[in-house]
Amino acid sequence: MVTLDLRHVASPAVRDLLQLVNQPDFDRTRLQIERLGGCTEPVRLNGHTTTLNTTTGEVLRSYSSAEEPTGSLLTPCGNRRSSRCPACSRLYAADTYHLIRAGLSGGKTVPDTVRTHPRVFATLTAPSFGPVHNRPDARPCRCGTRHDSTDPLLGTPLNPATYDYTGAVLFNAHASALWARFTTYLRRELAARLGLTQKAARAVLRVSFANVAEYQKRGLVHFHAVIRLDGPDGSTQSPPPYATVAVLTDAIHAATPRARISVDSDAVGERELGWGQQLDVREIAAFGTDTEFSDQAVAAYVAKYATKSADASGTLDRALFCRPCQGRGATLLPHGTPLPCSACDGTGQARPLPRLVVARHVRQMIRTCWELGRLPEFADLKLWKWAHMLGFRGHFSTKSRSYSVTLGALRDARRAWRTERARAHAGLPEPDPTTTLVIGHWDYLGSGYSPGANLLAAAVWHRRELDRQFTAEGGC
Repeated sequence: MVTLDLRHVASPAVRDLLQLVNQPDFDRTRLQIERLGGCTEPVRLNGHTTTLNTTTGEVLRSYSSAEEPTGSLLTPCGNRRSSRCPACSRLYAADTYHLIRAGLSGGKTVPDTVRTHPRVFATLTAPSFGPVHNRPDARPCRCGTRHDSTDPLLGTPLNPATYDYTGAVLFNAHASALWARFTTYLRRELAARLGLTQKAARAVLRVSFANVAEYQKRGLVHFHAVIRLDGPDGSTQSPPPYATVAVLTDAIHAATPRARISVDSDAVGERELGWGQQLDVREIAAFGTDTEFSDQAVAAYVAKYATKSADASGTLDRALFCRPCQGRGATLLPHGTPLPCSACDGTGQARPLPRLVVARHVRQMIRTCWELGRLPEFADLKLWKWAHMLGFRGHFSTKSRSYSVTLGALRDARRAWRTERARAHAGLPEPDPTTTLVIGHWDYLGSGYSPGANLLAAAVWHRRELDRQFTAEGGC
C-alpha cells in the first residue's frame, strides 16, 4: 500500500476520504455505504451470525463483522425525522403511505372492498392561547401588517406577556390523551345516532383510524386523521348500510367538543383542556378520482407529515436534557447524597436555554416545559425530556388495530425479501424452516461515519435524489 503525504490537504474530511479510497479493501467499504442508501447516522455493530442445518450440523452460511474493513457492520439508523436522516425518513414515509393507502383502497392483506366503507379525513386543531400573527385571506393581520408566508413573526404571540404559555405546553403534553378521549366519545355519539346502546353498536360496527400529528407555526400540534367505519371484525367486513358518511361526520362534530381533560395544580390552578373550534371533516373520494381528497392524495399527505417533527415550527429535533444526569441536574451517590452534575453544572440542560438558536416564542415554550416539569404534579409528564418537542410526547403517527397492515409487517416483508436475495446471490438452497437454525450475537459500538465516509454517504444520497428527480420528471 502506498503511503500518502496528505499534510497539504487542509480539510480533515478530505484527508480521511483520500486515505479511505487508497485502502486495498475500499470497494468493500464503498459497497457497505452504498447499501445504506445515504443514511446520515448509521448504527455500528460488532458480532457474528451462523446459519446451521440442525439435522446434519452443516454450517450453511456464516458472517462476522470482523470481515469488514472497519471491523463493524453498518445498519441504517431508521430515524423517521427528515431533519435527522433524509434517507431513512423517506423509507418511513413510503411505509406510512402504503399503510394509509391499504386502509383506503385495499392491498397488503386488506381486502379491496374496504374502499366502499364510509371514510372521512378529519383535522382536529388546538385551541387559542392568545392572539398570534397570522395571514387572513382577505384582511391584514391584527397587528395591521400583511405578512409574507416566510415572515418569522407568523405564529408568534401579538403580546407575549399575556400569552398562555402554560396552557399551550399542557395542551401539547395531553394531545395524545385528548385524541384517545375523542375516539371514546366518537363511538358513543355513533351509537346514539344509530339508536343503539354502546354494546349493541360494538356488535355491528367498528371505528378504524390512522392519524398523524402536525405542528403549527405557533408550536401547537393538531391531528390529521383518516376515520373509517367497518363491520365488527374490521376491514374485512362492511358496516351496516345505515352507518353512512353523514352519520360519521355528524358524530365527529358532536364528539370533538366533548373530549376534555381536567388538570389540577396548586401552581397553575384548575384547567380544562380540549380541542379548538376549527374542525374540518371531508369525505374521502374513491381511488383515481380527480379531487383533493382522493385515496392517493390523503395517503401522500399523511405520509408527508409522518416524517416531520417539532423543528417544522422552528424548534429543535434533539433532546435538550443532559444525558449523564438524565436532566435531573445531579446524580445520586451510593448513600443517596445528590452530587451536582459536572456536565451541565446542575442545570439538567445539555445546552443552556439562552444560547439556543431559536425564536423567542419557541424559547419561552421550551422554558415553560422546564418550569412545569419541575413541579411534582407534572412529574409523570416528563416535560424536561420533551422540551425540544414543546411538550408533545406522543407518537407522530398512530393507527387503530384493525385499520390496515402494520409498519412492523411491512418491515418484516422487506427484511425477508432482502434475506432471500442474499441467499439466492450466495447460491444457497432454499432453507427448510424445520431444520434451519440461525445463531448470532451482536453488540452496539456506536453510530455515525468517519469524516471521509460521511462524504461518500452524502454523495450516495445526492446521486439517488438526482435519479428520483429524473424519474419524477419523466426520464427513462
